[in-house]
Amino acid sequence: MKIVRKAYFQITYGKLLMTLRLYNEEARHSATKERRLMMGTVKLSADEVEFYKKNGYLLYNKQVFNPEQLQELTQIFEEHLEQKGSKLSDELDVPHFRDERLLSYLMSDEVLDVVEALIGPNIGLWSSHFICKDPFTGRATPWHEDSAYWEGRLTSYDKIVTLWLALDRSWRENGCMRVIPGTHSSGFSEYEEVDASGNLFPTQIKKDSLDETKAVYFELEQGECSLHDSRIIHGATPNTSPYRRCGYTMRFFSTEARVIPERNEGFKIWLARGRDIAGSPFINV
Repeated sequence: MKIVRKAYFQITYGKLLMTLRLYNEEARHSATKERRLMMGTVKLSADEVEFYKKNGYLLYNKQVFNPEQLQELTQIFEEHLEQKGSKLSDELDVPHFRDERLLSYLMSDEVLDVVEALIGPNIGLWSSHFICKDPFTGRATPWHEDSAYWEGRLTSYDKIVTLWLALDRSWRENGCMRVIPGTHSSGFSEYEEVDASGNLFPTQIKKDSLDETKAVYFELEQGECSLHDSRIIHGATPNTSPYRRCGYTMRFFSTEARVIPERNEGFKIWLARGRDIAGSPFINV
């Protein structure tokens, strides 16, 4: 009987500790959020968050970083571009795997405060990508959903957001991103093959299944950003202008989703903020 009581006490005490730990974490988060509100550092309004949830995207036409930070990040990109070898300028994927200087940007408050407003306080860093369209020769980005290329790698896709930071001015002339609003709630689309030599990806969503006349173009000044849901249909025309168009994509997911280790061999993820809910293999936890 004593052994049973002791075991019961240990289980109950363990549950109490876990409850207190969760309560303390939530209290710290609430206090931090309140401080941010008082200091004016909360990045998105309630209307902006609602717009994002309804349409699957948001244009954040404000400077994300200060001029010195932006200059340093641009210089890091220029280094990667110079060292790319035989890769094309739009193929500089997961550069933070090789250059940990980028983590100070990817996991900065300037970025995470924006992201948190859209997917919550528990944030994992999924990936990043320098996407550069060279003057006159920059390839098109065919219509696609990011989540379609990640199918089977996570347990859910409803809280994955991409922050696309303009390192160059990005507008229609040099092939800025465009999206079909509201398509983030339509499920996976059907794809067809395209000519890989003129496109960033070898497949695209079947053109007869979407209405390009509804496209919204993401025109951004240098240092501004857009945000889009991983499930929204988006793409970009080729760059036929004399102006380079480079962006740094920063992708984040709510840790409510689990990254499946056996489907992500050699892939690295970081816990950027908050706590690991689903038990993903973060390298910094």
